[in-house]
Amino acid sequence: MQVAGLPILYSFRRCPYAMRARMSLVSAGIRCELREVVLREKPAAMIAISPKATVPVLQLAEGAVIDESFEIMRWALAQHDPEAWLNPASGSSDAAFALVEQTETQFKPHLDRYKYHDRYPNVDAAEHRVAGGDFLALLEERLAVMPYLFGKQACIADMAIFPFVRQFANTDRDWFRASPYGHTQAWLAKLLDGMHFAVAMKKYPQWQNGNESVFFPE
Repeated sequence: MQVAGLPILYSFRRCPYAMRARMSLVSAGIRCELREVVLREKPAAMIAISPKATVPVLQLAEGAVIDESFEIMRWALAQHDPEAWLNPASGSSDAAFALVEQTETQFKPHLDRYKYHDRYPNVDAAEHRVAGGDFLALLEERLAVMPYLFGKQACIADMAIFPFVRQFANTDRDWFRASPYGHTQAWLAKLLDGMHFAVAMKKYPQWQNGNESVFFPE
């Protein structure tokens, strides 16, 4: 049963899409009822409101459902944006949104085939690492002249993109540390050391019907 007045967030701690949704809720100061999902045991309640059955899914208090992570970010920040994530210090919000889309359409397919190459037939992981590196080079070019992707402070693009760069980096940490993307490495380290990531990555037990409600952020 939904706690009166609070949205419900179905999430999976290690999913980069869910990470960025949680971080946006932290920044916006929006409290929700958190339902931590185990992907091999997706709850019927989540599938009932979002048949595509992927996390994150946010069910608002009035019943509306948002089941795309970037749309959850934009919704949360539209309610309250104290850190101006929607207003990049350099460039425009449209440019920030476009870079996020580029991450999802150009970088993410290579990330998947690099990290999970055994799931794809006739895939050379090394080739996809090189192709993913081409995208990192675009980030590196931006980060060579400013500390974040759109200026002196983090914006929605940084927070939406870095969980995927983290995943790429963790696939072969020695390779990433030896790569020529030093500014990107420093950027990633700053964001991983930040409050938003720390709060978003707290561990919660699996949600099941009948569990006591868990609230996020605490």
